[in-house]
Order: sequence, then C-alpha cells, then structure tokens
Amino acid sequence: MKRLHLAHLPTPIVQPKRLAEAIGLDLWVKRDDMTGGAESGNKIRKLELLLADALAQGADTLITCGGVQSNHARATALVGASLGLSSVLYLRTTDPGVVPDGLGRWAPWPEGTPITGNVVLDRLAGAEIRLITPASYRDRARVMEEAAAELRATGRTPYVIPEGGSNGLGSLGYVEAMGEVRRQLDLGLAGGEPFDVVVLACGSGGTAAGVTLGAARHEVAAEVRAMAVCDDAHTFEQVIERIMAEARALDPRLTRAAHLVVDDSAKGPAYGVSTPAQRRRLVDVARLSGLVLDPVYTGKAFAGLWDLVDSGAVERGERVLFLHTGGLPGLLAQGEELRDVV
Repeated sequence: MKRLHLAHLPTPIVQPKRLAEAIGLDLWVKRDDMTGGAESGNKIRKLELLLADALAQGADTLITCGGVQSNHARATALVGASLGLSSVLYLRTTDPGVVPDGLGRWAPWPEGTPITGNVVLDRLAGAEIRLITPASYRDRARVMEEAAAELRATGRTPYVIPEGGSNGLGSLGYVEAMGEVRRQLDLGLAGGEPFDVVVLACGSGGTAAGVTLGAARHEVAAEVRAMAVCDDAHTFEQVIERIMAEARALDPRLTRAAHLVVDDSAKGPAYGVSTPAQRRRLVDVARLSGLVLDPVYTGKAFAGLWDLVDSGAVERGERVLFLHTGGLPGLLAQGEELRDVV
C-alpha cells in the first residue's frame, strides 16, 4: 500500500509504575498521543494511507465528518494543510442555531460553533466548517457524497474520508502499529513478551479493527478489548467485522484475528459526556502517572478498564497494553466540566 510518512514513529511503550500498582495490573501504555504535534493521536496512522490514496487520485480537497470536537477532523485539517489540501468538515452539533435543513452553511465561525479545543485548530488550518444536526449526521455518507458532487461541478477534486478514517484502508495503519509493537517487544522493550490483552477506546471502529487483525498477525496479544464510547457492543461488533472484511480484501495475509471483546460498560451518558466517576478516574491517572487522558475517549476507556479490574472481570496481574489514542484538545474544551474534580 502507498503510505505517507506523517507520524513520529515508533511511539514509545511506557510503564506507569504507580498507576500500575494502584490498578493492580502489569500495565503498559502505547503512547500514540505522541504521533505528532497538534495533529497527534491515533488518526495519523490511518491518514498516512488514506491521504496517500487521496494524492494518488489527484485530490485537492478532503471531506470528512465527526463530532464538533472531533480529533479526526482536526488531524485531517492539519495534515491536509501540510500537504496543500483544503478540508471541508461536517461537524455534528445539537445547537438549535443550525439551519432548518440540518446542514450548516460555511462561515468562518458558523453560529453555534464553540471557539475552543479542536475547532480552533480546525480553523487555524483553514478548514471549512459545516455544522450538521444529529438527524442529518445519521445520513452522513450521503451528505458528504453530495458535497463531493458539488465540488466536482466547480472543477475541484474531492476525496471523502469516513468518520474516524474508519474503513479497511485506514485500519491497515493499526495493523502496522501492532507490527511496530512486535518489533519493540523483540528488542526487549515492555518486558519482551506478548500481552494478555490490548485495551483501547472505540468510537468509530477502525482502530479496533486494525488492532484486532494486527495483534494476531504480529502475535502481540490473544485478546483485544474495545471500550465503546458511544452506541452499544452489538453495533460496534458489526462495524468492526465490516471494516476487518474490507481490510482483508486489501491484504489477504490478514487471515487471523485476535479474540475481540467489545465492552460498552463505560460509554457513559452519551458520546462526549462522561460520568463524575470517570472524570475522577481521569484525575487519578494524571496524578499517579502524569498521563493526560481525555473525557471523550481514553478517559472513558481507562476508567472502564479500572472498573473491570475492581469487579474481577479482568484479573489482577494481567499483562495489559493500553493504547493511548490522544485527544488533548478535546480535554481542553471541557475544562468547565472538570471543575468539580480538579
């Protein structure tokens, strides 16, 4: 596969000893929050493949979507700008100021857009923001294809990237990430032995699909636990299976998969909304390890892992690799929500 070199690799695997002792695990953390600067996080590994494909097709404009504080949209806008590509971002919002047809029209700061967190970085990169209601977002594939058709009619060459960069091509970035982990283990890092389980946040399924295939191919772990941050386990099981099928069509060598457990016990009240207990765990992690998690993805996933250990669902002493997928700008956009725990 054609691939751009966008991420700062390999990302380190660290052992936060005080945190590991507190939770009762042989805990290691893969620092994919360190894949870059402002564009950092897990999305860059997917974008290395997706944007290589976009450039091969002669694209000049990227179209993608996500929540209003989407890490994926931010990474797409920033990396796109570095390559000379424009970006159109459909960002989901519940603000009633969105126009009645459900699709926000472009303005530097559309009415209802928070001037904080990832959105600031989107605009710094010159991205065109179009706010979209939840009802319209459910039909996001059609919405983005219509936008692409409009751009083609004006002589532009758009490239549509699905939510989270989560398709078969994008997921191959995390097959390779597990290969990177294997090479680190072979060097004697992180104890040198395979893990019992890889744990990660799951918001669109692409990272989970790549990790599940890659963990088996590169003998990194027998099990992958994807902690859903929205929707339910059954929904994500179907999504991840579809993405893995797409990945296998691109790379027939991916015949095996690790045992996948999709766990929706920590998804909280809604996407982007965490519980007080989850926010307290986020603070505990920072004060025990210096690791900064976010309340949308990694904070929920790690709080869920901790709860599973406390309940006995995950045995104490297990050898666990937690995939830190980034999300710092999203955390900074929720400062007020953290007032009660910091």
